[in-house]
Amino acid sequence: MKTIMIVDDKASAQRLLADYLTANGFRTVVANNGREALFVARHEKPDLVLLDIMMPEMDGYEFMRHFRKERNTPVIMLTAKMEEVDKVVGLELGADDYVTKPFGMAELVARVRAVLRRVYDEAPAPDVLRAGAVVLDKKTHMVQVEGRRIELTPSEFDLLAILMVEPGQVFSRGDLLDKLKGNAFENVERTVDVHIRNLRAKIEPDAANPRYVLTVFGVGYRFNPELDETS
Repeated sequence: MKTIMIVDDKASAQRLLADYLTANGFRTVVANNGREALFVARHEKPDLVLLDIMMPEMDGYEFMRHFRKERNTPVIMLTAKMEEVDKVVGLELGADDYVTKPFGMAELVARVRAVLRRVYDEAPAPDVLRAGAVVLDKKTHMVQVEGRRIELTPSEFDLLAILMVEPGQVFSRGDLLDKLKGNAFENVERTVDVHIRNLRAKIEPDAANPRYVLTVFGVGYRFNPELDETS
């Protein structure tokens, strides 16, 4: 599960961002200004920083000047400023993306995921994925649950693989359709629900109360990140 550090001096903005990111499968930590953010980053080691520019004590630009001497963690700058020069300054200081307020939360999460993919998805996912009692082998196209082989359709197999690669990460129906494009999926988001339902019927001990493929109501699906090897 990726950790996002939210740096903003407004408590309401912190709560809004933290709640939405948490609902989408991220862990969040917060800081009220650039000086505090430097301290939090050293201890929490976030995977990405959402950085407001206009803050007391130490603004976003000054934070970037210090932060880039210590870490290469990706940064998305958030600001109400509209001038092109402000965007250029932020990018020249090492920001990876720039979002101007007001912005839509879905767009922001999409930007976060895009930056994370660009930075961290350089290494290919392993061929064998394990989580609790579920084992998925990409090379042999086999799935086992509690040592029992499960026969899945290609679409069900691909859905399970996507979810297992990032346990805890919430994928919207649109995300899943996008990742499955080229796999003979209809371009209808509710098609995902049908395949998830069929997948659960095959791998879950109780499909009505799933323990592996979980629903995040109003958002999408995620693979349970809290399974252990004895589950």
